[in-house]
Amino acid sequence: MKLIVGLGNPGTRYQKTRHNAGHWAVDVIKRHNVGQVKLHNTNIFMNESGKEIRELVGKSVVKDLKDLLVVHDDLDLEPGQWKLQFNRSSAGHKGVQSVIDELETQEFWRLRIGVGKPTDEKTANEFVVEKPTSQELKLIEQAIEEATPRVQDWLEKD
Repeated sequence: MKLIVGLGNPGTRYQKTRHNAGHWAVDVIKRHNVGQVKLHNTNIFMNESGKEIRELVGKSVVKDLKDLLVVHDDLDLEPGQWKLQFNRSSAGHKGVQSVIDELETQEFWRLRIGVGKPTDEKTANEFVVEKPTSQELKLIEQAIEEATPRVQDWLEKD
């Protein structure tokens, strides 16, 4: 069994913010009926995501961490961009760092969904908990749709 986990923040306050791009992606993947996989959106704040993922892994949802795909927002990619990567550092993403810390490894897959960087005086923390502009949202949604067939390919590989 493989496990795909979307990182985000719980509650309606954060539901439509950039930080929940991981949740959005998992919701799209669910609609595409991608096959034998457990899909999960975190129910814990981003910076503590690792605790929830460690519990899921501990319940034997996946036997090998190579069968884990963590989906999250990424400031280093522009809206409309995405990357599927294995065994990468957190690059400063606190949610991903939490996962690495709790699992004591970075040897799992990540789907990075670009949300861009703040262009004004906002901090990264302020930026990610804001709603994207309508143009950014369109690009983020497009990236998620483009990435979904690659996720299907990942699921089909042993």
